[in-house]
Amino acid sequence: MPLTIRKICAFQEEILIDQRPLARPFRHVIVAAVIKNPWAGMGFVQDLKPIVAEVAPQLGEILAGQAVAIMGGGDQVQAFGKAAAVGLAGEYEHANAVIHTVLFGDPCRRAINGSAWMVGNQKVAPAGVTLELPMAHKDDAKNQNYYHTIPIFIPDAPLADEIVVAVGMASGTRPSARL
Repeated sequence: MPLTIRKICAFQEEILIDQRPLARPFRHVIVAAVIKNPWAGMGFVQDLKPIVAEVAPQLGEILAGQAVAIMGGGDQVQAFGKAAAVGLAGEYEHANAVIHTVLFGDPCRRAINGSAWMVGNQKVAPAGVTLELPMAHKDDAKNQNYYHTIPIFIPDAPLADEIVVAVGMASGTRPSARL
């Protein structure tokens, strides 16, 4: 089952002031792909691994590559995360299977020279859902100053037979972090 991408969306933000002027701008980006759910119309599929092995690595490389390009290089990234939303004709496990595998995460880690597991979020949702993408440090997932969530909204996705898959990256701690 080949990876079928309907569209790729990117969101980026640069924050200059957060209660006070920041010493350097805080940047974060999300790149999301709206893909055809490869299990759509198949009913219950016992073994999701063959399709995951085909789709997840490609998707991780595409999304991480574009996010790193927007950030200005892997050395500009200190935090990352992932999320997915499957349309109403899919299963929660379809979103989970695509993003919660090293086949998806390893290309993301390599792109930023990171070592931590990517934090993630997934859900079953109608088109237009706000997808919350959690973030954590690329090497030290326990450093709470990097924890934050970036919302993304794609008005026409996911359709019932689609999955939105997103990768987020950030330039540092959340603005004004002080834990």
